[in-house]
Amino acid sequence: MKRRNKKFQKRGLNSLNKLSLFQKNDGKFSKKCPLSIKNAPIIDYKNVSLLRKYTSDNGKIISSKITSVSFNKQKKLTREIKKAKILGLI
Repeated sequence: MKRRNKKFQKRGLNSLNKLSLFQKNDGKFSKKCPLSIKNAPIIDYKNVSLLRKYTSDNGKIISSKITSVSFNKQKKLTREIKKAKILGLI
């Protein structure tokens, strides 16, 4: 029986080999904006059910990194959420 060289063995997938905080992510994670697709709901202060999806339980606006909303749509969302809060809809 031959012994395998440890230098050339594949590393097992354990918790230490996974991505750490200081390593660059090789796999790019990109998700399409749910408000930019075809037949997307219109962002309006009267559409309370849509606005509630993008606010937390405390009433804070959830960031676009979590919701994967594009920059322009996120600005529009925040404007409409603030309008709805002022009018007392949310």
